[in-house]
Amino acid sequence: MRIRWPWVVLIADALAVLAGVGYARTARAADEPQKSSFCTAPEYRQFDFWLGDWDAFDVGTTTPSAHVKIDRALGGCALREQYEGADGYKGESLSMYDKSRKVWHQSWFTNRGYMLTIEGTFHDGEMELTGSDRAPDGKERRVRGIWKPESGGVRETAYRSTDGGKSWTQWFDLEFRPRK
Repeated sequence: MRIRWPWVVLIADALAVLAGVGYARTARAADEPQKSSFCTAPEYRQFDFWLGDWDAFDVGTTTPSAHVKIDRALGGCALREQYEGADGYKGESLSMYDKSRKVWHQSWFTNRGYMLTIEGTFHDGEMELTGSDRAPDGKERRVRGIWKPESGGVRETAYRSTDGGKSWTQWFDLEFRPRK
């Protein structure tokens, strides 16, 4: 008896569902283009300059400090960041325009138990998101990140404040360059 290709896919899907894995369907879905009729307003494309496969460098250095991939997620309604630092630090974020409040929102999580949520707007060619996190001693810190297109890449500069935003110190300054 000869089995035709569609039957193999259906059997693989059924076995994956029975096993609780769902791998076959998930693997195929990942290859499908992500389209949504819900996120078509121009504001949803304001952060698209960050899309890409990047090497991240501390400003002024020539050795990459991380590999970062930014792609569309959730039918094109969000941007997904996958960050892998040369030191083993990993993080992922989702960024999305919240049309009801007219703000961008980003949630960032790491493999070291750190979480950050920031929000803001796109203005003057830059994305600026602010929020707060907690220092190891539990004290609140204000956080501000600025992304802007620069020289065929993107520059992300972040600042922290421990006095409620009266003064700011630089946290990091990265250049995203297309990965070679």
